[in-house]
Amino acid sequence: MAARFASFARGQLIALGALALVPLLDLALPAAGMESLQLAGASRSVVVFAILAIGLNIVIGWTGLLNLGIAAFQAIGAYAFAILTWENYPFQIGFWPALVAAALIGALAGALLGAPTLRLRGDYLAIVTLGFGEIVQETLKNVEVVTQGTKGINPLPAPFGLTSDRAILWFYAYLAILVVVVYLCRNLEFSRMGRQWFAVREDELAARCMGIEPDKAKLKAFAAGSALAAVSGALYAAALGSTAEPASYGFEISILALCIVIVGGIGSITGVLVGAMVMLGITDVLLPLASDKLQDAGIGSTANVFSSPNNYKYLPAPGRPRCSTPSPVSTSRPRDACWSRAMCPAGSSPPA
Repeated sequence: MAARFASFARGQLIALGALALVPLLDLALPAAGMESLQLAGASRSVVVFAILAIGLNIVIGWTGLLNLGIAAFQAIGAYAFAILTWENYPFQIGFWPALVAAALIGALAGALLGAPTLRLRGDYLAIVTLGFGEIVQETLKNVEVVTQGTKGINPLPAPFGLTSDRAILWFYAYLAILVVVVYLCRNLEFSRMGRQWFAVREDELAARCMGIEPDKAKLKAFAAGSALAAVSGALYAAALGSTAEPASYGFEISILALCIVIVGGIGSITGVLVGAMVMLGITDVLLPLASDKLQDAGIGSTANVFSSPNNYKYLPAPGRPRCSTPSPVSTSRPRDACWSRAMCPAGSSPPA
């Protein structure tokens, strides 16, 4: 009997289609004689965090495991990608091989963490994953001979040979990767493995009585979620042109991914896409845009932190790098650090 593949759900097509239309405003508004909103660069963060949250959804939504250290696997993916592509290392294998390798390394890290800990449940597993996230951060800070410490690895080559001023092409390249991830996870959801994950989530004892091995199923879910988190880390590093400092992959990033999963609906791929659009769309696109417009109009005062629109940009992602402190190493792509509007200081803007 031929294998059957699941198609996209209607909600997934609507969410992906809405994402695909956003950067077109950057082309339509200048053609109509209006100022470009420069949405393409900022919208890349929506794609990156959507992939991260889809990986977390496999662990939490489909298998019922509380993972509070998903940012650690994003960091592992970012640094693995950087080591395999940085010009100062002998590998330099290119974007696609490095992206696949980062996913495999992330899956291996997830399996190594999961093997001794997945017998834990609830809060105990959450504490272990939280501790693992802190261990990864400190390790990346202190192994300076490999990770460059708090400076991060930079500059990294741009994917697909794109330059920093081709923000729209960057976005659609990232969106294509998100489409592939959604399609694969959609089919994984209805596969034999996916049904095992749901069975373990609902009742582990009943699943064991039906011949399912919960420990193996949990381990596979942990590895799959970690692999997607590593892919999001690799895409983040490629877009930024640097791994950024290890503190950029802190506990708040894990909480942000968890909020995306919860806002959209735990266990739903469509919900994750909507959650990413809501959470990152507001914080990385709308709030910085509103801040810029208010500042241009002379509205707001610098007398306090509440009335100054320039302070809105610090709401989205505390700990993520911003252009106010340029990298001491990277000189070939000075503007590319502003790949998200929320990372740019007053008076500057990301690439169009």
